[in-house]
Amino acid sequence: MRIILQRVSSASVTVADDVVGAIGYGLLALVGIAHDDTEATVERAADKTLGLRIFCDEHGRFDRSLKDIAGSVLVVSQFTLLADTQKGNRPSFTAAAAPEHAAPLVAHYAETLRQRGIDVATGRFGADMQIALTNDGPVTIVLDSTR
Repeated sequence: MRIILQRVSSASVTVADDVVGAIGYGLLALVGIAHDDTEATVERAADKTLGLRIFCDEHGRFDRSLKDIAGSVLVVSQFTLLADTQKGNRPSFTAAAAPEHAAPLVAHYAETLRQRGIDVATGRFGADMQIALTNDGPVTIVLDSTR
């Protein structure tokens, strides 16, 4: 599993000119699922997402978590995060899980965050999505359980 977390002041995802998910202050989570990922993998990643202290305190230090600031998360599936670019110029996506395995796990990540008290919006799995965001900082963190 690989997740790119971007701290945002706002983010939205559009499918066919329809905004399907939008948040204010919080995190944009681009989520790639690998073959061997499980619900347990996803739950650990959700807990890490919640606990990362990447929001500033009153002194400007990274000392607050998503939960501390009552932020939101926009969860967007992105299989291309599992791209292998070691050979040639065309990426290989063989490490990415098949949609029937990945879709429920992306949904489980979003639901786990909701169960832990976070406001969550989502993209649409497998759709051609356009993402708009204002990266705050910029702060971008990679969570990677594939290494």
